[in-house]
Amino acid sequence: MNDTTQPTAPRVLLAEDHTLVREGLRRLLSADFEVIDTVADGRALLEAAGQRRHDAILVDIAMPGLNGIEAAAQLGRVSPHSRVIFVTAHREPAYIERAFRAGAAGYVLKSAAFTELCLAIREVLAGRRYLSAELVAECGALLDAAAASPRPDPDDPLTPRQREVLQLVAEGHTAAAISTMMNISRKTVEFHKSCIIRALDLHGAAELTRYAVARGLASP
Repeated sequence: MNDTTQPTAPRVLLAEDHTLVREGLRRLLSADFEVIDTVADGRALLEAAGQRRHDAILVDIAMPGLNGIEAAAQLGRVSPHSRVIFVTAHREPAYIERAFRAGAAGYVLKSAAFTELCLAIREVLAGRRYLSAELVAECGALLDAAAASPRPDPDDPLTPRQREVLQLVAEGHTAAAISTMMNISRKTVEFHKSCIIRALDLHGAAELTRYAVARGLASP
C-alpha cells in the first residue's frame, strides 16, 4: 500500500505593519507555505509567536510598539525553534549586523524578487543562513562576524528594556500608556526614562525622538 500522505507545508508567521504589503505577501506565500498568523507590530508578533508553533517568522524592521530587531532578540525566548528572516527595505550594514546579532537566520530586501524570499525561507529551514544576493558582496562578512559573536551592540549604552521605552516615547506615547503597553508601573517607566536621559545626555522628547529614529528604533 502506497503512502499518500502529503508533506506538511512550513508554518509561517508574518509581521509587517503595512496592510497592503502584509496581505500581498500572505497571498503569495500561501501557494507554498501555511501562513497561520499575520501581525502588524512587534508586541503582537511576540504574543503570536508564544501561542503557536511557527517554522519561519518573517519580520520587518520598522514596526510600531516594538521594532523588529528588538522583537527578534526576544523571539529566542518565546519561540526558540522558529527561524527568523528579516524582510525589509533597510540595506545599511548597521541594520544587517544588528539583525543577525538579534538572532536572524536570513535577511531579504523588499526589492528582491518573490522567488528569492521563497529561496531564503527554504534555506533557513534547512539550517543555513541567507543574505539577499545583492548584499552579499558588500555585507557578507557581517553575517559571519555576527554569527561568531552574537552579542548586543557594544556601542549601545541602553538596555533592551530602555530601548523599548525609548521607542514608545519617540512614538508619542504618554508614561501612562507606556505603563499599560509594557505591563509595568508608571514609576518604572519614569525610572527608565530618567536612565535613558542620563545615558544619552539628551533632553526633551524631540532629542530623544531624533536619536531613536537615527538608531532605527522608531520610524521618522
